[in-house]
Amino acid sequence: MAYSEKVMEHFSNPHNVGEIKDADGVGEVGNPKCGDIMRMYIKVENDTIVDVKFMTFGCGAAIATSSMATDLVKGKKIEDALKLTNKAVMEALDGLPAVKVHCSVLAEQAIKAAVSDYYRRQGIDPTPIVGEIEDCEECACEV
Repeated sequence: MAYSEKVMEHFSNPHNVGEIKDADGVGEVGNPKCGDIMRMYIKVENDTIVDVKFMTFGCGAAIATSSMATDLVKGKKIEDALKLTNKAVMEALDGLPAVKVHCSVLAEQAIKAAVSDYYRRQGIDPTPIVGEIEDCEECACEV
C-alpha cells in the first residue's frame, strides 16, 4: 500500500490540530469497525469558517484526511464548506489506497457534523440544509 507524498506530509505534519474552546460548531463521527474517530471544531463569522481544528484518533490516513479537509474549508463560506466531498479530499491528497477511502468519507462527514451543530446552536434545523449525518458503518480497512 503506497501513500502519496501529500498524505505522508499531512500525516507527519498535520495542519489545524487541536480544539477551539469557544467553537461555534463541533462535530464528531466515527467508524466502529476500525476505530477511527474524528472531531471537528469550527469558528464562524459572517457565514465564513474563520477557524477550524480537528482531533482525530485513528490511522495515518485518518489524520491526513482530517488535516486536508480542514485546510480545504478554512476561510470558506459555510455553503461552500458543505460542498466538500470525500473525493475532493482524496484528490487534494493525490489519492488514497482503496482500503483507506473510508477515512476521506469520515472527514467529509465530520465537517458536515460541525456545520450541523453550528446551525442547531443558531436555532436552525440543519437537516434541510446539511442532510442526515450517518456514521460510517462499512469499513474497508483491514481490522
